[in-house]
Amino acid sequence: PIISMKNKILLSVLCAFIQLLKAQDIQINVDATANKKPVSPYLYGRNNSLSSNLLTNDPNTTISWQFLKDAGVTIFRDNGGNNSTKYNWRRKLSSHPDWYNNVYPNDWDAAASRLQQNIPSAQAIWAFQLIGKAAKTNANNFKDWDYNRSQWWQGVNQNLAGDGLPNTSGGNKALKEGNTALYLEDWTADSTTGILDYWFKQSGLNIDSTKVRYWDMDNEPEIWSGTHDDIMPTQTPAEDFMQRYFAVAKKAREKFPKIKLMGPVPANEWQWFNYNNDAVTDAGVKYTWLEFFIKRVAEEQLRTGIRLLDVVDIHFYPSTTKTEDIVQYHRTFFDKNYVYPEANGVRRIGGGWDISQNKEYVFARCQEWLTKYMGSNHGVTLGMTETGINEGIAPNVTAVWYASMMGEFMRNGVEIFTPWSWQKGMWETLHLFSRYNNATLTDATSSDETTVSAYSTISKNSDSLTIMLINRAVSGTKTINLNLKNFIPSNQNVETLTLSDLPNTETFISHTQNALKKSTVVASGNTLNLSLPPMSVTAVLVNGKTGATPTTDIKIAHNWRIYPNPATDKLTIEMDKSEGNIQLFLIDLVGKTYPLSIMSQNSIKNDKSELTVLLKQYPLPSGLYFIKMQTEKGTYVEPLFLNK
Repeated sequence: PIISMKNKILLSVLCAFIQLLKAQDIQINVDATANKKPVSPYLYGRNNSLSSNLLTNDPNTTISWQFLKDAGVTIFRDNGGNNSTKYNWRRKLSSHPDWYNNVYPNDWDAAASRLQQNIPSAQAIWAFQLIGKAAKTNANNFKDWDYNRSQWWQGVNQNLAGDGLPNTSGGNKALKEGNTALYLEDWTADSTTGILDYWFKQSGLNIDSTKVRYWDMDNEPEIWSGTHDDIMPTQTPAEDFMQRYFAVAKKAREKFPKIKLMGPVPANEWQWFNYNNDAVTDAGVKYTWLEFFIKRVAEEQLRTGIRLLDVVDIHFYPSTTKTEDIVQYHRTFFDKNYVYPEANGVRRIGGGWDISQNKEYVFARCQEWLTKYMGSNHGVTLGMTETGINEGIAPNVTAVWYASMMGEFMRNGVEIFTPWSWQKGMWETLHLFSRYNNATLTDATSSDETTVSAYSTISKNSDSLTIMLINRAVSGTKTINLNLKNFIPSNQNVETLTLSDLPNTETFISHTQNALKKSTVVASGNTLNLSLPPMSVTAVLVNGKTGATPTTDIKIAHNWRIYPNPATDKLTIEMDKSEGNIQLFLIDLVGKTYPLSIMSQNSIKNDKSELTVLLKQYPLPSGLYFIKMQTEKGTYVEPLFLNK
């Protein structure tokens, strides 16, 4: 009776511990055949890559092109953002609103041509001008060199091109505004879309149009009265902008039917929901800016039968420097339960001002509006062509933020992602994702999504999986139980590539010279156990094939014998040979795991083998522990008493 009672107590403790064990480790489940969908190849992009150096025959040019290839950039947005709004493709000039509106040479022709010559597989994003004016001449630039040797000061946004007089006290307002007629000319819908004929026709540059499909419909138009106040000192009504948009979109679609039109390209979270700092009123009803834009495009498409939008494109510039917030920014776009710490413009949902609105899920909202106004088969995708976090953020945090953004966009079918600002840790992360991800997403879930996320992709031939694991914990290693379903690894040793402990210097040099830490983990059947460093990104590269896999749930061992129990410094385990390869761990009552080394393994019977394991390497106190055994058939747990 005493033994029976002891066994009952032991079994009760063991069952409770198994639940604790599951809670302590993070469970990652990957199903190689579930929820498969394509990953856009254009999530691996950036802005401002094609510097003037790349447009010359300088010997360093070859090195620079190879660097971009090695990093894996697949789409280049080099229209210049605000500098694109007054670009003149005929004169190859652009007016720079953040530098006195001065006009400078800007050769999109050379950039587009050299990109296709050097990275022919890449896509590019250029832009149409909708504001109605374009650069004409640089003869009337503000002489900034004579003024202060071209140094930045508070007055660089003053409208001084065109014979303006600076307000030496600073601020954005000049003492005398420049005359726009001296440096700008009229620029109609025909003018801006004329670049398509010039670039794509044989009589022009004969550029391959299939590699220049994406065109921004200008840039951040809802704040033109701030960024381009030389032309628009008072913000034009939203409907006026829509008419400009429709005129250009129709002509662009007529000239290039396969074009990808991207809009409305708002500046940040406030502008997602506000045009000219307010909701938009239409027929007596108030709409947020993005909803109004989608609604009006849908109405015009229905009226004309012309497709006028292909990608809802937004910008995002959060402001915090708090690590715990930065590494959760990826949740801003689709997570309906995430409270965004900087929520502001979203309070305009419903047209009024609702202080309780603090959950953004802006891309999910756009999908809902697209379906509402265009129907379920609208075919419009999502993109983010500018974003950036504050300078000075630690490279590890930057890498985790960037990886989380790409991972979440993979998971939710975003088509375009091209960050604007670029910091240490981003080249490494871009290279890891672009080079090692596969083309098709598969299902991956985490038991603690806030801390660790998994993003799984499978190869075209279904013979390899890449599982990106992102650990957002600021401190402390996270133990991961990774379970594969419907995929059978071809070997036990699985390669991992990890970014962690990045220094404050740039580490990415090439595909072969970088900061990736290569290692292997041993697969036990369809289960892998990994330890993820804090603030890290790890790629798990599993070769094999799709097929049914056994379950690997933790269970009390059978056909095993562990002795002596209690044990002091050495343990013997008798097991079935059919279990195959084995990994052993000692686990305490709070879930801390210690890997055990097998000192020897001997056959004792035809179907049995005996393992000898040393325990004295760990100075642990006496008490109840558990032996966790991972084999090709499953994962087992047995209680063990240490008697020191």
